[in-house]
Amino acid sequence: MQYLFMRVLLRRIRAIPSFLKDRSVALRKKILIVVGTIYMLSPIDLVPEPVLLFGIIDDIVLWSFIIFYLRDELDRYWLGEKEIKPEERFRGKKIIDDVNFEVKDKSSEKTEDKEDEENEG
Repeated sequence: MQYLFMRVLLRRIRAIPSFLKDRSVALRKKILIVVGTIYMLSPIDLVPEPVLLFGIIDDIVLWSFIIFYLRDELDRYWLGEKEIKPEERFRGKKIIDDVNFEVKDKSSEKTEDKEDEENEG
């Protein structure tokens, strides 16, 4: 069970760069990750590093919160379920929405033509 938890956690962490590059992600979520990274790398901590090796606990708690808070969004990136909007994928192209169409195969056309001929004759 612990192995599975670690695999999911590592995949979520690996999904962060793709998450940050995506333009459809809210800016506040990107800022949350950037601020968390800056806090983790900065020498200023709530709990000082030399205090009985507990200085890393505040970093772990902060990143646990960030990963938990963004878990659904990060899972979309490593599971491959990221939804791409057509407007972003086809920039500069004209997109037509709300088009109704019907697909007919040749065999159904032949039966309809025979029925029309029988009705006329």
